[in-house]
Amino acid sequence: MAIALHLRQWIGRTETTEDVASAGQIAGLAALLDYEAPPWRTGEVPPLGHWLYFLARARQSEIDADGHPRRGSFLPPITLPRRMWAGSRIVFRTAIEIGAAMTRRSTIADIKAKTGASGEMIFVTVRHEIATASGTVLTEEHDIVFRDAPRDAQASGAAAAREETQRLCEHARRVTPDPAQLFRFSALTFNAHRIHYDRDYCRNVEGYPGLLVQGPFTAMLLMDHFLRTRPDALVERFHFRARRPLYDTAPFDLCFATASDGADLWALDRQGQVAMVAHVVAT
Repeated sequence: MAIALHLRQWIGRTETTEDVASAGQIAGLAALLDYEAPPWRTGEVPPLGHWLYFLARARQSEIDADGHPRRGSFLPPITLPRRMWAGSRIVFRTAIEIGAAMTRRSTIADIKAKTGASGEMIFVTVRHEIATASGTVLTEEHDIVFRDAPRDAQASGAAAAREETQRLCEHARRVTPDPAQLFRFSALTFNAHRIHYDRDYCRNVEGYPGLLVQGPFTAMLLMDHFLRTRPDALVERFHFRARRPLYDTAPFDLCFATASDGADLWALDRQGQVAMVAHVVAT
């Protein structure tokens, strides 16, 4: 599958947005994670907390049928129906202080086409650079995948998932997702994607068996699992890759294994197959 020329013309497109690292967003995250006193450094945005800022605020008339803003402004006008957050690679340079004014410069870094078990896929990589008055504080490469409706919603990534389960989990924590929890995360991130709250849409339009757990929420839960295990750690890098969907129809497990530079993390679905893998570098 080749990328059409009109899509490749989006590579290099940039967008600059501004925000303030408000304490309210972080308080909302702490409540969602069920903390009375979270293990985060006082006065700083915790690792991955930057996802709660620079939120897309498209006008209601610009929202597409799936709940996302219509494509063709910053993101290219890809016609494949499904859109999901496939993964990220993040470098934390210095902490973001609560109350700091921030600027984010986003660039379409690459667009690639692939064919997998679920059909045609197009991956768009967006590079984000966040800066405050002290300079660049964080960089992230964010992978978005656009897909056909797969023949089997459970097929993608199964072989890789079975291989990953051979690792020894040192610390495990079970999460039981529910609609209220998913809705609260969508509210924190101003995300109207209907696969996270509209069960009829999930089943009848996109063919899923239940509400999907947000990819960045699963990644945040993995980061939280790490910080609960190592509350004094200073996170320097984090990357994750989604392997298969998680639904609100069953619990899933967060797993931790010590690595020489930090930790390996992964989420297991109810069949014991890996839904997400992650690695954190920390001191």
